[in-house]
Amino acid sequence: MMRALWSASSGMQAQQLNMDIISNNLANVNTTGFKKNRAEFKDLIYETLRRPENPDLLPGAAAPVGVQVGHGVRPSATTKDFSGGNLQPTENPLDVAIEGPGFFMVERPDGTLAFTRDGSFKLSLDGTDRILSTSDGYYVLDENESYITIPEEYTDISIASDGTISAVAEDGAVEELGRIGLVKFLNPAGLLAVGHNLFEATEASGEYILKEDDQDPGFGTLLQGYLEMSNVKVVEEMVNLIIAQRAYEVNTKAVQASDEMLAQANNLRR
Repeated sequence: MMRALWSASSGMQAQQLNMDIISNNLANVNTTGFKKNRAEFKDLIYETLRRPENPDLLPGAAAPVGVQVGHGVRPSATTKDFSGGNLQPTENPLDVAIEGPGFFMVERPDGTLAFTRDGSFKLSLDGTDRILSTSDGYYVLDENESYITIPEEYTDISIASDGTISAVAEDGAVEELGRIGLVKFLNPAGLLAVGHNLFEATEASGEYILKEDDQDPGFGTLLQGYLEMSNVKVVEEMVNLIIAQRAYEVNTKAVQASDEMLAQANNLRR
């Protein structure tokens, strides 16, 4: 009977984690570039009371089936879904969306690199120069892993599909000021989410691969004046929420039933 209590309690803990993940997905339904998570579970170790090949049941022949009792469930992983989200027009020239699997590179204040799908860029002032940055002030890097500087006298900023940034000088000439760097990973699911719409590379994701060839389609293309929204589907998450709630409820019923059976066993002598 104690097996049932522990198995059901592990199921309740697993569904609590599932609820946490689903709730975080729903909370970020309007977060730019957010990628939803999915919880994965594995069954726990089994207690083998009799192996299938045990010949004790029928001497001279192996039993076709055995007797095993499981001990519940445990979380095994939380997987990020990097499928693309809907593209929302903003008419802001500094808003950029990625069509494809690529990531933007940014430099944090400590000098380390991070990666993001959030293309809601801003201009940070450094003296008389303007530097392309994120909303948190992290500098966006170009194809040479350098800052992208836009002098104050340049206007009408344009960003091409390959990331090339052009602007109009004082004399009316159009000049190229750099190209936004794009990277990709062999295993993006191995990236570590650190908040602020940022990811860090890990051993599981592999080192980032910087885009060098314009003809390589594996990085994606850029769309100026658009933002990639979250890929969370509200209806799908609500269904998952109901399933998790019902699974939690069923496990509580198993705990109650086990407790009642133990109580009846304790009262046999009365």
